[in-house]
Amino acid sequence: MSPDTIRAAESSVAEDRGYRDSLTKIEPYGIEHIPEVERHGKPRSQFFLWFAAGMNFPIVVLGFSATYFGLPFWAAALAIVLAGVFSSAGMGYLSAMGVRLGIPQQMQGRGPLGFIGNLFPVAYVNVFAGIGWAAVTVILGGQAIALLTDIPFWLSSLILMGVQLGVAVIGYNLIHFLQRILSFVLVIGFVFITVVAAANGRIETDFNSTAAGFNGLGGWIIFFGWFFSFIVAWMPFASDYSRYLPNTAANRRGAGWATMLGNFVTLVWMGILGTLLGTTTTATDSIGALKELMGPWAAVGLGVVALSSFTQNFLNVYGGAISIQTMGVPVKRHTAVVFICVASYLVAQWGQTGFNEGFTAFLNLTAYCIAPYVAVLVCDYLFGGRRTDRGLRELFDKSRKFEWGFVAWVAGVVLSSPFWMSSIYTGPIAAAFPQMGDLSYYIGAGIAAGTYMLTHRRKRLSGLEMLDRSPGAQTL
Repeated sequence: MSPDTIRAAESSVAEDRGYRDSLTKIEPYGIEHIPEVERHGKPRSQFFLWFAAGMNFPIVVLGFSATYFGLPFWAAALAIVLAGVFSSAGMGYLSAMGVRLGIPQQMQGRGPLGFIGNLFPVAYVNVFAGIGWAAVTVILGGQAIALLTDIPFWLSSLILMGVQLGVAVIGYNLIHFLQRILSFVLVIGFVFITVVAAANGRIETDFNSTAAGFNGLGGWIIFFGWFFSFIVAWMPFASDYSRYLPNTAANRRGAGWATMLGNFVTLVWMGILGTLLGTTTTATDSIGALKELMGPWAAVGLGVVALSSFTQNFLNVYGGAISIQTMGVPVKRHTAVVFICVASYLVAQWGQTGFNEGFTAFLNLTAYCIAPYVAVLVCDYLFGGRRTDRGLRELFDKSRKFEWGFVAWVAGVVLSSPFWMSSIYTGPIAAAFPQMGDLSYYIGAGIAAGTYMLTHRRKRLSGLEMLDRSPGAQTL
């Protein structure tokens, strides 16, 4: 590394900016390493953060699609639970990585991919996903407010985005504080909706072969994949919300379990709620179905949906801003927040029609690129010597343009593309064997991990000396 890079890295590790646990001070850190003096909080904060973020209507939308595939209740519930177990476990592990390394998730990608190599997945996966997910949530929340108050959609969505912008600008501490409060508020609202849905819904016990999207096992695999990919879409941001925790073994374990449980509980709850909701109505969209289901209590249900849009979008906007900084764009974090909010608002205005199909297509395309990316990050963390002082400082070295991890990521994305199954693009293998469902997430991750393991001990593409991978070298 150059002397300038070393000095920058050391400064980012050592500087104390007096942030601590303030709820009103604008967060002064972006992609920098969080110094020990600034570490604060408890692992249980991760549960409330992800529990609140998961108590959101996009998951209900996915569960609503069980009727489209003609799935009986037991098959839909099994898919949701299994998807929750596997994806939430991955989120927990990535959250623990944030405690140890003290930097955002996508910054960790600079290690195995290099500075330029990391720009490609960060630009698409994280900036695009941050804007897209924020738009998705604003569409649902804005539609709920519009139905509730007769305010036009452009104004209701603008109100939502304005509040989210203010919170995301202030940053990490305020987000954690509000997520904890909203967890308790939203539990009450969604329990009420769940009781009404359970009282009016039907428990289907048999497959419906006349359903529009019926595809037997293939439909079940696609349904499973949608829930799996919903959590996968959060994975590039997992460490962002645990990086301030003090780096102890107990905190790493606690953050991992708390993150896993927060994601799992809400994915299963909201998914099954959506499955029940789909059997209560003939409405073709989930917001309309909710309004019809709740009857005289429609205002309560729609109000809960509008409120829940905040819990997810605080994270979408904040994570998207971190992504812009990771790309090397010379802006402050709060400036990047403004850009993400404006872009998301414009996308929401454009994408409010034909929402359901566009949502699942967006979810698929995002996960196709994220799954190989996360596989490379985890392999590098475990086997690449990243848990060392030099491994950490290397993340700030922009002279490392490309590393073998970039090759592994590209291989995972490209070689899995024949298995893609989306309304935008269906690969030749998926088209020839639709009964297999969408296997591309797992194939892409497996290829990326395998390619990394085959190349990570070769001479580095940057030409730099190999990191020490021995267990005794781990200093973080």
